[in-house]
Amino acid sequence: MIRARPWPWLWPPPLLACVTLILLLGLNPLPSPTARAADGFRVIEAKTRQVDGKHLLAAEIDYGFSERALEALENGVPLTIQVHIQVREQGAWIWNESLVDRRLKYRIRYKPLSERYLVSRLPSEDGRVFVTRQAAVAALGELSEIPLIGEQQLDPEQAYAVHLRASLDIEELPLPLRPMAYLRSGWKQSTGWTTWPLTP
Repeated sequence: MIRARPWPWLWPPPLLACVTLILLLGLNPLPSPTARAADGFRVIEAKTRQVDGKHLLAAEIDYGFSERALEALENGVPLTIQVHIQVREQGAWIWNESLVDRRLKYRIRYKPLSERYLVSRLPSEDGRVFVTRQAAVAALGELSEIPLIGEQQLDPEQAYAVHLRASLDIEELPLPLRPMAYLRSGWKQSTGWTTWPLTP
């Protein structure tokens, strides 16, 4: 016996919203070559400084979100950024343990009712509110006073390096969007690794 499927307008509203968003994002034509060239994440500046015997990290990251990611954001889908930070001995093999291995998560979301953008550091849901998307994305890329490692943990005779990578966290997208995000290049955005020396 063949069962009739319910009409789309009888589906629960959350399911209907997700399916509609998937269709909108999936059927849009690919961005023009000019637009695609502007997409991408990059580390503009990264540095460390010592304060009271501790090394602190500051960085500025340019998040050039793809058209697909921006469209999802404007439709109420929060975008989560994972910032991966490591401190390692210079020349260490990939399987050697890192002195520091941290993953920080930041989120940008659009609130249609207030027409405002919220940028927060997870797990907190509080954050800074912005009127424009441009200002919110710029704030998302500002990292400051991130504790790295204490001076007493470093050997003054050893050379060290800081490694930083920021990427769009696909695993934090709503479940119905993840399969498409894994298959489409517009969602796979990362700065790649940026490395600079850390002097004890």
